[in-house]
Amino acid sequence: MQGNEARVLLGFPPNSRPTASQVKAAYRKKVWESHPDLFPVHEKPSAESRFKLISEAYTYLLSGVRGTDSASATYARVVRTGMPKAHGGRSNHVLIRIPFLFIILGTVGLGGLNATRAYKRQKETYPSHNPFLP
Repeated sequence: MQGNEARVLLGFPPNSRPTASQVKAAYRKKVWESHPDLFPVHEKPSAESRFKLISEAYTYLLSGVRGTDSASATYARVVRTGMPKAHGGRSNHVLIRIPFLFIILGTVGLGGLNATRAYKRQKETYPSHNPFLP
């Protein structure tokens, strides 16, 4: 999408330089006017395509307004990788394993083995006649 086309779609003059707040305000106004849910069923396909163009114009203009500052660079990294890595790229596998160990040790320590023995005793005392039940 060209810059002038994006500006015209959001209601700006072709060679203007809108600020980020102006772009957001124009986008909200256009979304309110052209959201596909506001149109009857027979007009929805054209409304959806117009809505997608407006969203694309908003993304284009907002990325052009921000430039290459550190906030947009961080944003691009988060979108590309899913989430920023902590401590310069190292992953924290130990922090993930600790809660799992607490669950296992807590279950065993709080009577997990006794519950298994009680289940087996009850199964021996009251056998089921249904072949699909344990």
